[in-house]
Amino acid sequence: MAKTTISCPQCKQPIAADINRLFDVAENPQVKQILLSGAYNLVQCPHCGYRGQAPTPIVYHDPDKELLLTFFPPELNVPVNQQEQMIGPLIKKVMENQPLEKRKAYFLNPETMLTRQRLVERILEEDGITPEMLKAQQDRLNLLQRLAGTSPDARPEVIRQEVDLVDEQLLMILQRLIQSAAAAGEEDSARVLVDLQQQILENTEYGQEVLNQVREQQAAVAALEAASKEGLTRQSLLELIIDAAESEIRLVTLVSMARGGLDYGFFQLLTERIQRAKGEEQAKLSALRENLLEMTHEIDQAIKEQEELASELLDQILSEENIEEATLGALPEINEIFLEVLRARIQAARKADDQAALGKLQQVASTIQKISAPGANIELIEALIQAEDEDAIRAILDENTDEITDEFTQFLSNLLSQTQQQEGRETTAEKLHQVYRQVLRFTMKRNLANPA
Repeated sequence: MAKTTISCPQCKQPIAADINRLFDVAENPQVKQILLSGAYNLVQCPHCGYRGQAPTPIVYHDPDKELLLTFFPPELNVPVNQQEQMIGPLIKKVMENQPLEKRKAYFLNPETMLTRQRLVERILEEDGITPEMLKAQQDRLNLLQRLAGTSPDARPEVIRQEVDLVDEQLLMILQRLIQSAAAAGEEDSARVLVDLQQQILENTEYGQEVLNQVREQQAAVAALEAASKEGLTRQSLLELIIDAAESEIRLVTLVSMARGGLDYGFFQLLTERIQRAKGEEQAKLSALRENLLEMTHEIDQAIKEQEELASELLDQILSEENIEEATLGALPEINEIFLEVLRARIQAARKADDQAALGKLQQVASTIQKISAPGANIELIEALIQAEDEDAIRAILDENTDEITDEFTQFLSNLLSQTQQQEGRETTAEKLHQVYRQVLRFTMKRNLANPA
């Protein structure tokens, strides 16, 4: 961006600065986050030392939402007719950058925002985020900041005073803060936030519900693992599910983990059990069957949706000029469902003798096979990415210590580098960075404990 000469907002001396007046999402999707963060048109005056945001006219354009907003800082004290003369060329440039078929009526009626805050709120409104929602989030952030600055002994009382703010949203914000602190290597901050999370869970009714849910899920997993060691059958699975029927959480956990076992034979066993039962027991088993049928239907629908997403991802990869590079870039999103979709597509292409499609599909498969060589344990990487926190990552590493080789670490490093270079994958890159740091620490600690 070329330097522009402006007057310092404080001493009025001329200074050179990077100034952006046009934020067009059609040209650069990242400008939306830049505008929302306030990290734009920041200047530092060499004369008086002023640091801050330069007041400049702004035009914001998002074609997908047909949103055209203008903002003129009131502190500039520019008459309305002059404002229009300054804003007009920016709007004209936006319109000229659009194809003829996309030059719609909203270009003739841009919305004028009177404050920067209103500009941000209007952009977020189109994303379904209302001022009330923003305030609710800020209230929860304020509570977390207050708690972080309070001694551990005094926190329970503060939590009880603000118990109405303790909900799923608060815990989600806290979890993101923990992940961000860990990814940045701020271990002390992460530890404080983890302790704070535990105190919130222990000292609120909502937190107790969350802890109970976790305990119930763990109990269901343990029961299923124990049964699997003895040889899981339809009959033993039926007994597990009947025992878990009193707890909705355990039941949902078991069904989601053992969906493949709830087939026609399983439901036939359950029906026979119902027919042998009487009275209240028969009614409970019949209700359980209806519940299970509904759960499995929902799971199957979810799988269908995942298959559709995997199919869209495959289409996106195939549309790229460099299929191998596109496959590597999509690696964090490639899972078993994607591989099943890929296999089905290859079979269909062979059956139809569609050599062009088959060649592209085999390129995708070949790339995946290459990265599935020793060191590229895709299932392990996927599990690490899905881990909720650092403790969960370390537990997975401990369980797979033999897989954490130099080749695995190098592959993970390459994958992180590729992901960081791709737009729209910031969240995945951040999680991969967190995983990579933990892998390095794990290998370093292991090497120190077992010197060559």
